[in-house]
Amino acid sequence: MIDVATTWQQVCAALAGGDYDTAFTVMAAAMQEARRPERARLALLAGSMHALYGDAALAEIGGALREARTLDPALRTDPLYLALMAELEARTHGDGAAPPPQAVRDAPDPLARFHAMCALALADKPQEALDLHVPSADLPEHLRWRLRSWEADAHEQLGQTAEAVNLYAEAAHLSSGMNRAVMLQEQAALLLQEGQPDAANAALNQARPLYPARPTPAEEEEHGLNLATWHYLRAQAQLNLGQPDAAHDMIREAARLEAQHGDPSYGVALVRGQVLTHLGQQEQALVAFQTALNLATEADRPYANHELGVALLDLDRPVEAREKLEAVLNEPEYPYLPEVLADVAECDYRLGRLQEAQLAAEQALAQGAVIPASLVLGSVALDYFQLDEALEHYGRVIREAAPASRDWITAHQMATDVMAQQGFPDPAAAYAHAQQALTHTPESDDWHGTLQDHLRKAEALMAQKGGSGGRMLN
Repeated sequence: MIDVATTWQQVCAALAGGDYDTAFTVMAAAMQEARRPERARLALLAGSMHALYGDAALAEIGGALREARTLDPALRTDPLYLALMAELEARTHGDGAAPPPQAVRDAPDPLARFHAMCALALADKPQEALDLHVPSADLPEHLRWRLRSWEADAHEQLGQTAEAVNLYAEAAHLSSGMNRAVMLQEQAALLLQEGQPDAANAALNQARPLYPARPTPAEEEEHGLNLATWHYLRAQAQLNLGQPDAAHDMIREAARLEAQHGDPSYGVALVRGQVLTHLGQQEQALVAFQTALNLATEADRPYANHELGVALLDLDRPVEAREKLEAVLNEPEYPYLPEVLADVAECDYRLGRLQEAQLAAEQALAQGAVIPASLVLGSVALDYFQLDEALEHYGRVIREAAPASRDWITAHQMATDVMAQQGFPDPAAAYAHAQQALTHTPESDDWHGTLQDHLRKAEALMAQKGGSGGRMLN
């Protein structure tokens, strides 16, 4: 005689160890021997097992639920049945699916509440999902890390990134093997969004050794795609840490793995373009960004168009750049509209439309795009020979930009040049700006000779006034 509780305990033990084949073998053997009522309950539990495979197992989940209600029609009102039906509906219809009834959300069975939470998260109801009370300790071991992963996803949907990062870390702690690697990669992705490349790198360092050296043929495709994601994330981390050459190696490997195990992705193409931009390979970057645009979903298109616009600006093609950027301005939900407006201002400046450039840059500055808008306003002020105003704009960039960044260096170069045009009213300040800029300007750059001239003149004037060279700006 088959005991449902004992069988489920054996299945859960196998699932906790990652032995899915044994788990399904135990379940299949038990269903063959069980009587009709027990077989119905086992079919319902098999539906929970199939749900572990997500969207790839819609037919299997539906088949298990159909078998359960056929064997025992009374199960149609069972909380676990209703929760699994709600999850199946949500996987099929998204936010158009009917949510699980309140009685299911309050059910004594924690497994039913877990699947109800999954249904709510899949139906784009993250807050309702988080409102469900599902203690981790009440669930089988194989679902505990998945619970934290679902909670992390819900917090991420709500824009609560810090909470999501911590929950992915807990999910990683509760899981093992490839599941742990994937949770660490999810954590790394959010850390990159939060501007923490060092922490993201640390998470990726933990994830990489968890990949098997020789995956089985059945695992090879999934592991290959997960490894492509690992390289994609590593490329972003290295790029943010100022290591574009290493990032280039990583993103090329990500692209290779995608081609081998799946299809090219928008994300890899976009990051490849960003890496190539940092390496100064603008034409190749343009091709990568165009590829990203071709692969982009509607939600991703503004990001690709923005990158394309900036790449075209770097190639001094402002007319084409403006066309791409204007397309982004028509997307009110795009989070970087002030920066786009500043880039449009740069296009107008290069096209000689100084009034339009100034207006767009002032709007961008008011909306928070301080650095790019100030650079454009500085250029416009220089063209109008408003040197004090230009210096004010470049000073703002120096204060706000990251030290040694391209914008910071440009602002120091321009501040030095403006002071030279003013006749070095403050030679010590001019000297300091020139010194900072020279530190990060290669000798092959045309600016290098100009800066050296300004440095010598400022130094001579300081000597005349009894000053001494070498004072550095903070």
